[in-house]
Amino acid sequence: MPATTHSAPPPLLRDQQSGFLVFLIARVFAVGATQIQAVVVAWQVYDLTRNPMALAFVGLAQFIPMLLLLLPAGELIDRLPRKKVLATSWALGSVCSALLLWLSGHGHAGVAGIYAVLVLYGATRAFSGPSLQSLLPQLVPMALLPKAIATNSVVMRCSAIGAPMLGGFLYAAGGAVWTYAVCMLAFAIGTVLLLRVKVLYAAPKAATEPGAARDTIWQRFGAGIRFIFGRPMVLGTISLDLFAVLLGGVVALLPIYAHEVLHTGPEGLGLLRSAMAMGEVCAGLYLSSRPFGTQVGRRMMLAVAVFGIANLVFSLSHWLWLSCLALAVAGAADMVSVYVRGSLLQFATPDNMRGRVNAVNMLFIGSSNELGEFRAGSSAALLGAVPAAVAGGLCSLAVVALWTRLFPSLWKVNRFEDAQHQSAGR
Repeated sequence: MPATTHSAPPPLLRDQQSGFLVFLIARVFAVGATQIQAVVVAWQVYDLTRNPMALAFVGLAQFIPMLLLLLPAGELIDRLPRKKVLATSWALGSVCSALLLWLSGHGHAGVAGIYAVLVLYGATRAFSGPSLQSLLPQLVPMALLPKAIATNSVVMRCSAIGAPMLGGFLYAAGGAVWTYAVCMLAFAIGTVLLLRVKVLYAAPKAATEPGAARDTIWQRFGAGIRFIFGRPMVLGTISLDLFAVLLGGVVALLPIYAHEVLHTGPEGLGLLRSAMAMGEVCAGLYLSSRPFGTQVGRRMMLAVAVFGIANLVFSLSHWLWLSCLALAVAGAADMVSVYVRGSLLQFATPDNMRGRVNAVNMLFIGSSNELGEFRAGSSAALLGAVPAAVAGGLCSLAVVALWTRLFPSLWKVNRFEDAQHQSAGR
């Protein structure tokens, strides 16, 4: 850590030495590309197949490489410069967009190729997700980390509002070719900007766990797993999101709802996805101006419960405005959960282990998102879209009730700093 004589850190976005602002701008481009591409891929695949299981395979194709690459991803992120790992991942994301652009002219015959590209894209996300989470604490001092997490989340959600709508309109106006071209360019710009980010707070390479240099990759990975399972608060924080979203998420069902329940087109699908981001932004702006620092565990669990209730309302809605409102509430609740979860994990994890811990965390997030898409799509194929969404909302509420019993330390944690003290005290 660089030494400093300042009694207080400078304002987060006005610190000329910090790479945080450039990091935010780079993320806007990369997240925008990710959001646009997610909308277009889902709509294109369902439009070509009209099969809910096709949407299920969209999620599965991205989850399998994330699962297989968990071990080398966490290891490399702890050993290599995290900025370079992230830049490489985004550059490969641009390549994936270019391949999807090429496949967009193949019609139904290109669906298999789309799945193959999504496998490659899932591999890039296995590295980009953990490196993103691990890089942020190296850009700002720990005193500003919760505010940096909240600010980062707000900016990302702002880009996530416009990006899905832009993706829907681009697809409606110019088809997949123009849309994937925009994604390819945005990933490339994000990569170039990221390379300009200054990293000031990385721990020295010598600051690793004893004997790490002699350990095998399996031993180092095992140390990360033991760290997580040895701290019930960390395990509960990571697994709560996994099961709540895995069992209760409705994002994968949005193309079906847009087509068959709400009777709208790709513009409506973009609006639905943007509605959730709008709720996240509103909650994030509130947290940025009035962050809370007490009863953080209880607030996170209550937020997940609100997420489940909002998804229940969405699942039963046949009006576009009500569906958007329900998704906005779900997004606001999810933002509160993300804010608390991200802060707790960053405070509880030492820098030399963040790559492996965040790799496991991103696997859980990937499981809840991509594997959750497979669960939602297969459930919709078996039960129908509406029953599958209703069952998912009820499952989210059941997860919250169960986690309050399984992880009482998470329910009782009061301040973010308590996570750091708990970790150091073991």
